[in-house]
Amino acid sequence: MANPLFATKSYKVLLDEMAGEHRLRRVLGPVALTSLGVGAIIGTGIFVLTGIAAHDKTGPALMLSFVVSGVACIFAALCYAEFAAMVPVAGSAYTYAYATLGEMFAWIIGWDLLLEYAVASSTVAHGWSKYFQNFLDQLGVHLPHALTNAPFDFDPHTGRLALTGTWFDVPAIVITLIITAVLVIGIKESAGFNAFMVIFKLLIVLFVIAVGAFYVDPKNWVPFAPYGLSGLSFFGKTVVGQHGLAGEPLGMLAGAAIIFFAYIGFDSVSTHAEEAKNPRRDVPIGIIVSLVLCTVLYIAVAAVITGMVPYDKINIDAPVADAFAQAGLPWARFLISLGAITGITSVLLVMMLSQARVLLAMARDGLLPIGFFGAVHERFRTPHKATMLTGAFVATVAALVPLRVLADLVNIGTLLAFVIVCAAVLIMRRTNPDAPRPFRVPYSPLVPILGIGSCLLLMFSLPSENWLRLLIWLLIGFVIYFFYGRHHSVLAKQTAHEIGRHGLSPAGTLANHTTRPPDDGE
Repeated sequence: MANPLFATKSYKVLLDEMAGEHRLRRVLGPVALTSLGVGAIIGTGIFVLTGIAAHDKTGPALMLSFVVSGVACIFAALCYAEFAAMVPVAGSAYTYAYATLGEMFAWIIGWDLLLEYAVASSTVAHGWSKYFQNFLDQLGVHLPHALTNAPFDFDPHTGRLALTGTWFDVPAIVITLIITAVLVIGIKESAGFNAFMVIFKLLIVLFVIAVGAFYVDPKNWVPFAPYGLSGLSFFGKTVVGQHGLAGEPLGMLAGAAIIFFAYIGFDSVSTHAEEAKNPRRDVPIGIIVSLVLCTVLYIAVAAVITGMVPYDKINIDAPVADAFAQAGLPWARFLISLGAITGITSVLLVMMLSQARVLLAMARDGLLPIGFFGAVHERFRTPHKATMLTGAFVATVAALVPLRVLADLVNIGTLLAFVIVCAAVLIMRRTNPDAPRPFRVPYSPLVPILGIGSCLLLMFSLPSENWLRLLIWLLIGFVIYFFYGRHHSVLAKQTAHEIGRHGLSPAGTLANHTTRPPDDGE
């Protein structure tokens, strides 16, 4: 018998899951899915991370950083689109890995996605808090200092952690709990709420580009790359380019690795494939359109902000609003702060929405307790217990951990997920060439290989402590898998039964079941 650690889920099993009692409601069309993608992408990347990356890593070369990250994401997005069209169930890269690489790899990527979405949500909540406080300051309202920030922060000038004199970030806690309540009510209501916020923040982003362009001083783009155009490291040791006091890589590539966080929203579109009306068509549209649109907007905003303000004077916590304040436009600062609050709220909504779906997918497979993580509310048809636990975790981390630490930790998990998805496309093309593919990655195997290479390049451009944190997180995951998940795996229990009943191979790959997906709406 084949090793059960590498057993894969059959196509028939994936389709059966869509008809089970834990089935989610199909209510999302291409516009709603694109809106979810834009809702997750446009927000923290533009309104928060532009400040950190430009100030600490890249200078005006941030524009090129967004180009590099965007190109890497396009390769990965095409691979995501192929899988999402083939396997329109909840779980995103976790489900794709289960269908191609086997259960243990699926657990690794699922556990990695939990880190990605949880920490990303905490990062977003922290960024929301800064803009909310900036907005209150303009109204003459000031929160007690002890309740405005995490109790410590990383100081790039000394390379050490330093106390901030605060206790915890109260606004971050409050917004997280509000979003949790909205998500429990239902996906349709959440998508409608998100669509409203997406429209408003897109108008604000266009306003930033159109108005800010008149205040750009090309002198601020000189030097264009004060930290260089490289910044490549290998497990924390800088190979090409400059490095900071703590040994962290600096330069355009290092900046691309940091702001990669801004692009993870398209991944969230694939987690909602099971809730798409026509997943074979709508999910690829949602992924690709949202990514291309947001990449263009990111580059434009980066050009405007670094042109309005010298890179070393960019405000890290609220860079866009502060740039307009420094340009003598306080009324614009007020409007941008309001737009940023709205925009970042939609990012938080989509990130927390996605994490609960990954937990649901893992619980369906028995790798996590299904009685809790797989529970779907009888009325709202949402994974309410998983959503509430997600909210509690996000609120805690956002209140206590600073933005610089959170942003770095998210990126390495996201990049690992993208590498695995790109590799899975290559594997699936070879092992299951006849499986239905409503959407196919063009120029394969070139595109998946470029996706793997570009994402690995950015992973190696991250500081060494990110690799250590990822390793610790994965070790914790292995402990849970080998002591719980492996013994409760639904696939492991079904394999022996299927062998005796149908004569299937233990691996149970998609090649065993090439039945087409059910018609839309079934």
